[in-house]
Amino acid sequence: MTRRERVLASINHKNTGSLPMDLGSNVSAGISGMAYGNLRKYLGITNGHNRIYDVVQQVAQPEIEVLDIIGADCLDVGRVYNVEDSDWYDVTLSDGTAAQWPSWFKPVHNPDGSYDYFDEEGIHIARMPKGGMCFDQQYFPYKDDIPDNLNDLDKQMSRVIWSTLVHSPWDHAGEDHFYEDLRRRCLVLRESTDRALMITCGCNLFEWGTFLRGMVNYLMDIYSEPDFIIELNEALMERHLESLRKTCEAVGDVVDILRFGDDLGMNTGMFMSREKYCELFKPYHTKLNEYVHTHSNMKTFLHSCGSISPIMGDLIDAGYDIINPVQTTAKDMDPAMLKREFGKDITFWGGGCNTRSVLNNGTPQEVYDYSRRMIDIFFQDGGFVFNQEHNILGDVPPENIMAMYKAVEDARK
Repeated sequence: MTRRERVLASINHKNTGSLPMDLGSNVSAGISGMAYGNLRKYLGITNGHNRIYDVVQQVAQPEIEVLDIIGADCLDVGRVYNVEDSDWYDVTLSDGTAAQWPSWFKPVHNPDGSYDYFDEEGIHIARMPKGGMCFDQQYFPYKDDIPDNLNDLDKQMSRVIWSTLVHSPWDHAGEDHFYEDLRRRCLVLRESTDRALMITCGCNLFEWGTFLRGMVNYLMDIYSEPDFIIELNEALMERHLESLRKTCEAVGDVVDILRFGDDLGMNTGMFMSREKYCELFKPYHTKLNEYVHTHSNMKTFLHSCGSISPIMGDLIDAGYDIINPVQTTAKDMDPAMLKREFGKDITFWGGGCNTRSVLNNGTPQEVYDYSRRMIDIFFQDGGFVFNQEHNILGDVPPENIMAMYKAVEDARK
């Protein structure tokens, strides 16, 4: 069984007998540049580069050499862009780690060690404080009030950090013949590897509301301004479906998995009631899944942090094949319960190791033992791809990272 076949078999809930594993298939299942630089040193890798392809979260693009060492089975197709040395420049991260940023990303480095990013019109888009590990959103276009209309939605969306500082391949989306070029590059990638391929398309709904209005305002809007939520969702869907149309036509027969994103939970529960989710968001999530499944061969993957067990059945109804990051530290996200109640109907891509307290603060033995327990729970009758809960952050020792992957290696024996 190839690595791609192993991943797809598990998504189809077949017991492959060999655990599929991921690092870096998307920007929420990866590793920060700080941790990656330390991991490379630990592995004795002196060639290659520590390239930060998602500058917002400062997430590195894992190199094939590293993926071979740890036994990872997936690739982010974003790696088919920015492949020349001239596409990058050297930087030093706040902990002293050597890395590279994309050549188009030129934030202002302030005397106090912080960084600021401004767009061409001088709008303050993002900031990373001294010693920081990521950039934070600074500009919220509709923060002061709900607009009378959404005529300027495209312009305002372009000013949001996740759009202004978008990761590859979408940092090239404005180029002529982008989708034809994307297809050509992805075909070359598929022919060169037996790993499963993933593309991120976002298509966020709830999150775009928070990006535009700010979290506090938008949470109140859900209950006080439902007509605005629907109006915004309808406008977003026009854009999302057009993006999906182009993506499915270009790579729907080449790429294996399409990643959506919409963080719907907190540590302590949902951002909204289940009733509000079903009223305002589920119909649109259903349309997004239906489009991908009808117009491509790709499986659909939802990244949604936090306590989302109250709507797990609704996410399955909406058509998602895969859920990530499986934040078992959140309320009502017990792994055994999740597998028992929902494991036959959705694939858990994550939950393999607790990144909040175990992976970063545990001993290597504690990391190994924890990861083995999660594998025993989740990897029954397929429906599981091992991945830690969200990204590996900069404070994680490389010994712990390798202890986690040793648990995967031993589970494969």
